[in-house]
Amino acid sequence: QVQLVESGGGLVQAGGSLRLSCAASRRTLSSYGMAWFRQAPGNEREFVAASSFSGEKTYYADSMKGRFTISRDNAKNTLYLQMNSLKPEDTAIYYCAAKYVGLPSKLQEGDEYDYWGQGTQVTVSS
Repeated sequence: QVQLVESGGGLVQAGGSLRLSCAASRRTLSSYGMAWFRQAPGNEREFVAASSFSGEKTYYADSMKGRFTISRDNAKNTLYLQMNSLKPEDTAIYYCAAKYVGLPSKLQEGDEYDYWGQGTQVTVSS
């Protein structure tokens, strides 16, 4: 079983940047496809980005392309999300998720992932 712990959230002004981390324990991340999701109050959970085992293949929701970058360091068992040009509408709790042995065919389907972290709050002020 994988335990995932997110960190790096906080309060930032619009236009600013944050880097989120997702640290895994008990298992090595190199066997897992990884993703970031987010959920704002009153909204459904939303897919943000995903990374293949090695990080060579990455996928993004259209609204995040060009602003967010997903990366991973398997040696450190850590997944990252670099968020630039943040907007107030990016305010949400951000979660990392893991799927054993690859990514689901429907990246946006949160139920397809096996493990989730507890989330980290990101607040972007205008």
